Amino acid sequence: MMPLLHKPAGKGIFITIEGPDGSGKSTQIDLLVAWLRTRTQPVLVTREPGGTPVGEAIRAILLDPVRHAGLADETELFLFAASRAQHVRERILPALQREEIVVASRYADASEAYQGFGRGLPLTLVTQVNFLATGGLMPDLTMILDIDSAEGLRRAKGVAKETPPGEMDRIEAAGLAFHQRVRDGYLTIARREPGRCVVIDGTGPISSVAHAIRACVTPRFGL
Repeated sequence: MMPLLHKPAGKGIFITIEGPDGSGKSTQIDLLVAWLRTRTQPVLVTREPGGTPVGEAIRAILLDPVRHAGLADETELFLFAASRAQHVRERILPALQREEIVVASRYADASEAYQGFGRGLPLTLVTQVNFLATGGLMPDLTMILDIDSAEGLRRAKGVAKETPPGEMDRIEAAGLAFHQRVRDGYLTIARREPGRCVVIDGTGPISSVAHAIRACVTPRFGL
């Protein structure tokens, strides 16, 4: 049996920011990390897919809208998992063991939302693959930025560095119905795990969303 990867008791804090495309994750992570660095121990900010040299190479495959447009859904799931497995072992767990705060853009919930609910792969398969990738390591807090799917896609167009201005990456280009299923997936996860997940309205002013995020973090971790 594969050994579980446990965060040492009392060491480090693992926070993930999730949400549909265009929900403002990158902006809010930058603001949260800047705030955390003014008041607490070191912070590692990272992302998925990516976070390591291996993960960044996988990211280029996953998001390329031209060369890899025909990627099979199962291949997509396994590539995300491969990036995640390296990410956990190379960066996330070592940072937690150093008693740092880890703030990650996307993690295991993204595979359930995108490959499970979005692509329609069996959720039991996604859960098993996620477990292999993470070793059972889950965030202490996950904040899900919620946004209407059509508005999110409008905001997301041309934001990713992997695509030319005004164009969509491979996953953004999957269509509105796909992204609506992704949003439903995130909301389902939040209802299932209210102790870990908090849904935050991502449609308000940037400062208001940032305040709501800090209001979740401060009481939970005493920061």
